[in-house]
Amino acid sequence: MQALIVQPQNEKQLNAVASVINIDSFNPQAHPNPEDSPLYQIILLPDPVAITVDFTPYHTSPHSLLFLSPYQHIEWKKPFPKSAFRILFHGDFYCIEYHKAEVACNGLLFNNIYLQPFVSLDSDIYSKIEQIVQEMKRELDDSSHFSDAVIKSYLQLILALSSKVKKKHIDFVSLKSKAQMHEGSLFQELLEAHFSDEKSVNFYASQLNISPETFSKKIKTQLGKSPSTLIQERVVLESKKLLHLTYLSVKEVALKLNFDDEHYFSRYFKKNVGVSPSEFRTQVGISIVASK
Repeated sequence: MQALIVQPQNEKQLNAVASVINIDSFNPQAHPNPEDSPLYQIILLPDPVAITVDFTPYHTSPHSLLFLSPYQHIEWKKPFPKSAFRILFHGDFYCIEYHKAEVACNGLLFNNIYLQPFVSLDSDIYSKIEQIVQEMKRELDDSSHFSDAVIKSYLQLILALSSKVKKKHIDFVSLKSKAQMHEGSLFQELLEAHFSDEKSVNFYASQLNISPETFSKKIKTQLGKSPSTLIQERVVLESKKLLHLTYLSVKEVALKLNFDDEHYFSRYFKKNVGVSPSEFRTQVGISIVASK
């Protein structure tokens, strides 16, 4: 595995994990259940594959890119891809929040519980991205004074191309399925407004005047996940954001999300993420966009 180490842009950003970007070629069959990574991951999948991300099953199309945020759970189901290129990068190397004006990937490619975590590309764009990855590998081997800037530009180009394709796909699907997604759309709006103080499926069902059983069936059909799973994922996503994008203490994060106490929040977070809130913050770091 090739690695490029760069200094954090802000001395306050020094963490236990160095700022890093890696590119490797790996075979999921040899490592069917890789450990959850504290890094962002972009995985190139030339062939269709069945995967489970955060316990939700997906089937990718040929020529897909899979986007994983730090500590997202992934399991590879058969058939495994023969091999896959993988880009791993720490937020200190390329901060997706800091670059949101150039590449709107945060909430589109990464960190969205309502969208599938991969984007399907046509063969020409996929080949272009493969070439960009090869150029990135050459820059990693070179490790010259300008390599980190060049690699960041290549990474931004990959994110921009992928964001453009995914945005077009979302716009097309939303036009076709808006009428069939009535309850799902209303639930998303309610969840965004109330996830921190209302974590019960019954609350959201009552807001839509539907029985909990009917509500759960409709949401699972329309959004692909049960409402209880979406509530849990939304709380976990906000927890990660607050730990990564603010200097709030773990206790303050727990209070902000209306947990009874810090210890209960820590147990909830570790059960769903795999590491404690403090370890997550240590490994992923506090973003350069965070303000005190």
